[in-house]
Amino acid sequence: MIAHKNVVPLNVDHMTHVARADNLEYMRELPDHSMQLIVTSPPYNIGKRYERRTSLERYVAEQAGTIAECVRLLDDHGSICWQVGNHIATDGEVVPLDILLYPLFKNHGLKLRNRIVWHFEHGLHCTKRFSGRHETILWFTKGDDYRFDLDPVRVPPKYPGKKHFKGPKAGQLSCNPLGKNPGDVWVIPNVKANHCEKTEHPCQFPVELVERLVLSMTNEGDSVLDPYMGVGSSVLAALKHGRHGYGCDVEQQYIDIAWERIRELRAGTLRTRPMNKPVYDPSLPGGGHR
Repeated sequence: MIAHKNVVPLNVDHMTHVARADNLEYMRELPDHSMQLIVTSPPYNIGKRYERRTSLERYVAEQAGTIAECVRLLDDHGSICWQVGNHIATDGEVVPLDILLYPLFKNHGLKLRNRIVWHFEHGLHCTKRFSGRHETILWFTKGDDYRFDLDPVRVPPKYPGKKHFKGPKAGQLSCNPLGKNPGDVWVIPNVKANHCEKTEHPCQFPVELVERLVLSMTNEGDSVLDPYMGVGSSVLAALKHGRHGYGCDVEQQYIDIAWERIRELRAGTLRTRPMNKPVYDPSLPGGGHR
């Protein structure tokens, strides 16, 4: 495999803590306040092959147990990012999981910092409602003194070089030279058949989605946990940027894929979609890609 131009070989062995395990059992072995970022996408209770469909009441109770353990592990200055979509009831009713789960975090006194909308173009095509093309990330902290650094995740300004045209700053740049705040609506392709990161997992995190969280909410050497790890995208995002990656999953096939991806990262052959790469537009030359 040809090495991706944005990836260099890394020594990630001592920074990787991945296991096949039930997430509660896995987390109970970790010390209090040991994680600076907990980021995950739990099952949506819709009957995917890696989950057991159950009642919403039982689903929420199970999520409550996992969230409680995550709060115990969270550093006082850290963040929890819970990425969810919708549960679709058997009668077709849409149940937004972020609304359902929000009270569970508030029960622990956490504060919501952003409800980030992740928009993508591909997914199931609905016939009796508009097709779903977004999910959300609930970002919580324990208090007001939390880590957040905007500079590593700034995006190119819409009008580069724009200047103030009047007042005491007339003639000076009106935008930050490092770029602008990406806002709370993130347009990032989801991982479908032609995505360079695609594996056997049916609902896979794009690595760049997690990279933006890792870079803005943690420092090098910090620890990042994903208690529903799947094929390891959150762990990879952490390792790529000098953080420790922790994760678990109950499916051995996903653990095996995660370790293979970690080995590719170590060898410099892992292919991931670069951060802030423009979304492919077939109406533009080269799809809008340089």
